[in-house]
Amino acid sequence: MNKNLKDHGMQNVSVEKELKHNQFRVAIFGSARIKPNDKIFTEVIELSKEIAKKDIDVVTGGGPGIMEAANLGHQMGTNGNSDSIGLTIELPWENEGNKHLDKQKHFAKFSSRLDHFMALSNVVVVMPGGVGTCLEFFYTWQLMQVNHICNTPIILHGKMWHDLMKWVEKYPIKDGLISPEDANGIYCVKNNKEAMKIINTSHKTYLEHGKNYCTNNKKYKLD
Repeated sequence: MNKNLKDHGMQNVSVEKELKHNQFRVAIFGSARIKPNDKIFTEVIELSKEIAKKDIDVVTGGGPGIMEAANLGHQMGTNGNSDSIGLTIELPWENEGNKHLDKQKHFAKFSSRLDHFMALSNVVVVMPGGVGTCLEFFYTWQLMQVNHICNTPIILHGKMWHDLMKWVEKYPIKDGLISPEDANGIYCVKNNKEAMKIINTSHKTYLEHGKNYCTNNKKYKLD
């Protein structure tokens, strides 16, 4: 266990054990550069609080910015029946997770980290972000497209994504490079209320189907 885990009382999560629980989880992706005084930071805190109140786990990259806001919000909203999980990454400027994690797993490579995100997640929320966030969005979408993961709603939260999807419609879809139905699992939302409506619907389906629900931790096998 590294020093950061000891300092904050976090568990070094065994993802293999975590996957056996079949817990419903929401991954929240977004920029590490968003500051606490940014309205997006506050918006993510409020969204994550609502997720926690439903006893749903949150999975983030475990770092600063959007990730810290999501982990903080979950910590503020939980009654102890769900976890705030951070999948941290080895970077020159960021090696430790934020202090709002219940569980943490550290990775040396982005590829392995992405695969663990995919296995753990039932819903993906994509907040504003840069190269890394785009990678996470497109990676999720690609696995959905080729049916390597279950039907995992991708919620694009923020104007930048709405404009991106307009570009997708104007070029790749119009030119026949992407099938229109490939975008069926992608939802552009304007606010937390719209995001929670999709999350709640997915969670309800998960609870209704029980063991028969298609969870990514069954379908997407880690090497």
